[in-house]
Amino acid sequence: MNASRPFFITLLLLLLLLSTSLCWSQARPDDVHINPPAAPTEKPVPANSVVNAGLKQRDPMKVKVDLVLVPVTITDPMNRLVTGLDKENFALYQDKNQQIIRDFSSEDAPVSIGLIFDMSGSMHTKIEKAREAVVEFFKAANPQDEFFMIAFADRPEEIADFTQSVSDLQGKLIYTVPKGRTALLDAIYLGVNKMRQAKYPRKALLIISDGGDNHSRYTESEIRSLVKEADISIYAIGIYDHFFPTEEERLGPELLSDITEITGGRAFAIDNPNDLADVATKIGIELRNQYVLGYRPSRSQHDGKWHRIKVKLIPPKGLPPLKVYAKTGFYAPSE
Repeated sequence: MNASRPFFITLLLLLLLLSTSLCWSQARPDDVHINPPAAPTEKPVPANSVVNAGLKQRDPMKVKVDLVLVPVTITDPMNRLVTGLDKENFALYQDKNQQIIRDFSSEDAPVSIGLIFDMSGSMHTKIEKAREAVVEFFKAANPQDEFFMIAFADRPEEIADFTQSVSDLQGKLIYTVPKGRTALLDAIYLGVNKMRQAKYPRKALLIISDGGDNHSRYTESEIRSLVKEADISIYAIGIYDHFFPTEEERLGPELLSDITEITGGRAFAIDNPNDLADVATKIGIELRNQYVLGYRPSRSQHDGKWHRIKVKLIPPKGLPPLKVYAKTGFYAPSE
């Protein structure tokens, strides 16, 4: 009996091992019979609903709406600014279709401004008055405005990066020396590209020059196309002599007028450098008293095409005929 006991114990152990193996084989992970807690059920999302912005499946292009801003200046027959108008006094059209003006402001919002300063040789006798004009322009600016400066002669050169320090700009302007020819178009090109670094949605260039272009690589048609795309208001002060010794100088006033009109800005022609400061002040005040109309195009447009804008005035009764200055259109994004 004692001899068979080890055999009996061994047999029991084999039976226990066989039973355990059968239990594990019936409890494989892929055959679990105890259901886990049910996951919270989610209602199906309708195809035309707005999906939460935090979800990856959101398509930003489908819900993106572009706001087009249109700065507008109104003047009376005496060329004086007209302020105090309301949203109801404006009608806005894109491609002949009237748009709903959703945003309206006449407040003094900060602007990113680029100064394009002529330092060609012909400015020699006018340079001091031109510098005074820049100082007066700064005095009329919003304290929050930011500025950069480009001087041009044979070629344009950035002499001051974006800054809110007017004294720094004035200091750098003092050391510029008039010489060389006039690469005006190249300077406008550089100014438009520099404006890509601006921090404010409202942008403007101020050109101070005494004649047409005679030394640029870019053509007038190229610059016109560029400023159409740029969404920048361009102002110009042309200091012209009573006669034009060259064809380029004769066409200078027309060139500046065409470029500024496209953008909704204005060109001022003067023949006396003593008037520079007054005109610069006028432009500074104008930038602080613009109306800004904002609308979302009634049709989604990402076609990369030019869309014409027309601002019409509905003035209060009793006012004389008023002049409207606004950009003539914009290029829609291609995507």
